[in-house]
Amino acid sequence: MSVVIAEAPERRELPPSMVERMTLILDAFPGRTARLTLEDVARITHLPRSTAHRILDQLLKADWLEHSGFGYSLGPRALHLGGVADDNSELRAAAASHLHSLMVRTGLTVHLAVLDEGRIHYLDKIGARFATSVPSRVGGRAPAHCTALGRAMLAWLSAEEVDERVGTDPRAMTGRTIADLEVLHQELNRVRARHGLAVERQECFEDIACVAAAIRAPEGPIGAISLVGDSSTPLERIAPLVLDAARQVSLELYPGLDGRRGRGLRSV
Repeated sequence: MSVVIAEAPERRELPPSMVERMTLILDAFPGRTARLTLEDVARITHLPRSTAHRILDQLLKADWLEHSGFGYSLGPRALHLGGVADDNSELRAAAASHLHSLMVRTGLTVHLAVLDEGRIHYLDKIGARFATSVPSRVGGRAPAHCTALGRAMLAWLSAEEVDERVGTDPRAMTGRTIADLEVLHQELNRVRARHGLAVERQECFEDIACVAAAIRAPEGPIGAISLVGDSSTPLERIAPLVLDAARQVSLELYPGLDGRRGRGLRSV
């Protein structure tokens, strides 16, 4: 009589620890601008969908991730770890060709900047001979309330956040500076009415005029592009170019972003 020996059940690997699962999910994001859906995360990490969803929810509550209609992205805690939040390399790379194109098409100076509390921080500046007449520099800063770059970004923030960043007594840089908070809010309303175009003439620097538009993420502005000329520059003619360049950079960084925002232009 033959004896049947039962086979020992196949030994299964223990599931990874919670820390390992969280690490798998965070590693799934290739960069600060990456956006992944729940299905993307489950596919990349090979975690069950229900498990991925549960851990994603925990990471959201702890600010490791953020969530919007466009999916999940790295949150403030993940970005600040190791100083990643201050790394604007992806923004600069996405904007580079558009900045160069604007300079070639207009012959004017082009800026790329980000918002730093109540100031703008210049990331790039390119231009021809006139560029030396513009008193800005890469790495430099200027008040947000009196620059087209700053107002282009402030316009997409809440009134409360604008007040917090600008303060109750905005500094007058020239005789033309909007140095009244109520008047500034009126100007930001005009920026929104112009579909995001901000304009300033001789408010930050004498004899300088510029027009700017914000580069926007689903949650708000992440930067802005401006064209700068002397005070007689016909901003109405070049304004649509700035708006289109900012829109193109936004779409490169966030392909799912609705690019059908109005492109009309009121008088500036």
